[in-house]
Amino acid sequence: MSGGGLLVAGTTSDAGKSVVTAGICRWLVRQGVKVAPFKAQNMSLNSFVTREGAEIGRAQAMQAQACRVEPTALMNPVLLKPGGERSSQVVLLGKAVGEMSARGYHGGRQQQLLGTVLDCLAQLRGTYDAVICEGAGSPAEINLRRTDIVNMGIARNAGLPVLVVGDIDRGGVFASFFGTVALLSPEDQALVAGFLVNKFRGDVTLLEPGLDMLHGLTGRHTYGVLPFRHGLGIDEEDGLAVSLRGAVRESAVAPPVGEDVLRVAVCAVPLMSNFTDVDALAAEPGVVVRFVDRPEELADADLVVLPGTRGTVRALQWLHERGLAAALRRRAAEGRPVLGICGGYQILGEHIEDEVESRAGHVDGLGLLPVRVRFAREKTLTRPTGEALGERVEGYEIHHGVADVQGGTAFISDDGGHGLDGCRVGRTWGTHWHGSLESDGFRRAFLREVAAAAGRRFVPAPDTSFAALREEQLDRLGDLIEQHADTDALWRLIESGAPQGLPFIPPGAPA
Repeated sequence: MSGGGLLVAGTTSDAGKSVVTAGICRWLVRQGVKVAPFKAQNMSLNSFVTREGAEIGRAQAMQAQACRVEPTALMNPVLLKPGGERSSQVVLLGKAVGEMSARGYHGGRQQQLLGTVLDCLAQLRGTYDAVICEGAGSPAEINLRRTDIVNMGIARNAGLPVLVVGDIDRGGVFASFFGTVALLSPEDQALVAGFLVNKFRGDVTLLEPGLDMLHGLTGRHTYGVLPFRHGLGIDEEDGLAVSLRGAVRESAVAPPVGEDVLRVAVCAVPLMSNFTDVDALAAEPGVVVRFVDRPEELADADLVVLPGTRGTVRALQWLHERGLAAALRRRAAEGRPVLGICGGYQILGEHIEDEVESRAGHVDGLGLLPVRVRFAREKTLTRPTGEALGERVEGYEIHHGVADVQGGTAFISDDGGHGLDGCRVGRTWGTHWHGSLESDGFRRAFLREVAAAAGRRFVPAPDTSFAALREEQLDRLGDLIEQHADTDALWRLIESGAPQGLPFIPPGAPA
C-alpha cells in the first residue's frame, strides 16, 4: 500500500474524531503499516512544540505517538488559537503569523491556505503508506463549506474516503448520520463511505435494526460500534467539559501509597491553555485533581496550580474579580504551595508589560515572585531539558512573555547548576515549561515537597511511569478499533477509496 488515506469526520464537535483517529493509527502501526496523522486546520489552546520548534495541536502530537513517529508541522499545518470571542492567533506551519477575526479568516484567508494544506498532505502521503486525517466540527456546516479546508474541502481535493463518527451517548445518532450525508452536495456525498458509532453502552444486538435501517436509507455501511470506555479522551481539543478526561487513568484510580491523599486545585482561568499539564498529577495514585473557580475551593487544597492561558492579563483580571487573587496571596503568605505554569507563572510575578497579547501596557501581577514579564512579538518555541529538585526535567515552551527574574532561586537549572527557567520563593514556584510534570522523577520529588509543606502523609508511588501509561492508553485505543470495527473494510477504504456507486441522499447542499 502506498499513500493510502482516510478522513475521519464527525457528526459534531467532540464526537470522538481525535481518539478514533489515534486508534486507527495505532491499529495500523501494529500491522506493520507506516502511518502518519494529519489535521489540516485545528482550533485549540492545547498545543505542543515539535523538535524543529514548530507549534501544532496536542491532539496531533498524541496521534503521532500513536503512529510511533515524531510529530512535525506537516501534520497540522494550520492551528487557530482563540484569543477572545471573535479572534484567533493563526499559526501556519508551526509559526504564528498574526491575529485574525473569524469573519476575516472565513472571508478569504482560509481558502488561500488550501494549497499549503494540500501540499503538506501530499508530502505525507509520499512518505507514508497511509495518512489518517481528522476533520473538524461537522462536514455538514453548510455555511462554511465554500471555504472549507479541513473536512469535505480536503477530502474532495485529495480524493479521500470519509468515515463519519457519531457519539451515540449524547443521543440522536441516527438522525445525525442521515442529516450529515443529506446536507452534502452530490460530489461530497460520493466520498462519504459510511459510519462509525462511538460510545455505545449496552447490548449491540439492540442497535442492529437501526443500523440496518440506516443502511437502507443511505446505502452506506456502519464500519463498527465502539463501546463506551472511561478515560480515553487523551489530549483532545478544548473546554472544561473534558476536564480530567485528559487524565491517563480510568475513573477507578489506584489507592494512595501513603496514608493521605494529596488534593490539587487548578484555577480554571479564561482561555486556559495546555491544561493537559496536570494529567501527570492525576495519573499519580492518591492525587486528586479538580478545576476550581471560587476562593473557598482553595481552602482544602494542598497545591494550587495556576495553568497556562492565552490571555494572561484577562486571566489576572478574572482572578481579582473572583476573589481568587486575594486567596492566592493569603495562601502564599501562609507558606502553602502554589505552582504557576507559563501564563500562570507570569501572573505570579510583580508586573507585566503587554503590548502584544492584550495591549494593556503595564499591569501589576500578584507579586508573589520577584519576576517582571515583558511580552515579545516573537513567540518562544523550544523543547528544553534541565534539572530540578535533583531530577532531570524535560518540557516545552510556548509563550510571548519574557521573564526577568529579580530574586528568589531558579526553579530549573542546567547540568552546571546555572538557572535555566522559573523562580521559587518559599513554597511558591513558577515555570514557563509545559509538560515538566511528565518527568517521573521530578514529579515525585515535587509532590514530596508539596506533601511535606501541606503536612500530608502522602507518598508518591515509586513506579508510576507517565510515558508507559500513555502507551497503554494508546494501545487500548488500538484494541477498540481491532476488536469492534470492521478492519477488513477499513483496509479497503484506506487502500482503494470510497466505494463506487454510493447513492445520493436528497436534498443535498443548498444551491
